[in-house]
Amino acid sequence: MDSQALDALGHLDEITRRLRRECPWDREQDERSIVPHTVEEAYELADAAGTGDDPKLVDELGDVLFQVHFLALLLEERGAGSLAEVAEGMVQKLIRRHPHVFGDAEAETAGEVLRNWDRIKREEEGRGAGEPFADVPENLPALLYARKLQRRAQSAGLEGAEPEQRIAHPATREAAERWIGEALFALVDVARRLRVDPELALRATALRFRERVGSHLGT
Repeated sequence: MDSQALDALGHLDEITRRLRRECPWDREQDERSIVPHTVEEAYELADAAGTGDDPKLVDELGDVLFQVHFLALLLEERGAGSLAEVAEGMVQKLIRRHPHVFGDAEAETAGEVLRNWDRIKREEEGRGAGEPFADVPENLPALLYARKLQRRAQSAGLEGAEPEQRIAHPATREAAERWIGEALFALVDVARRLRVDPELALRATALRFRERVGSHLGT
């Protein structure tokens, strides 16, 4: 990291600490009140990335970076952590979960990297094959929740969890995104016509999947 970046991060840290001391609104905040803003900023960041608006992306990355600094400062205030510990924890996690880069393991494809990542994560968390969904947050949006359950089931080697067995791949990622987007849009329209909330319907299906797999595994 060059000196300009280090200086900018140091200045951001100074500003964050001053706001925490001197701004009435910032002084009142805790993790629970800040996290909704963090989620909102993450969605705005995703929108900027999706539209290819680089100046907007720079701006939104700054908002998310401030959120990280602020939340780390809250940890520091009660002696539970610090920004340095957050960064070092991520460094060690990335090293552990990329043994094909920092160790002797081999991974020739992105799929192999993901399988290694999931396996290492299971081992770190002490999560056995009988509890693949142990730490999946239930407050995720339904699409993310369903995707995470399916990925966990697939990485645990559960039957029928591999989507490639059931559909053909479009030729390019752009074509795949367009096909999936149009299919989801059409399903949302069907749900609207049936007066069904698609978010709730998908969440209910994901929960049934989780319960069915859990019952099969005896958990």
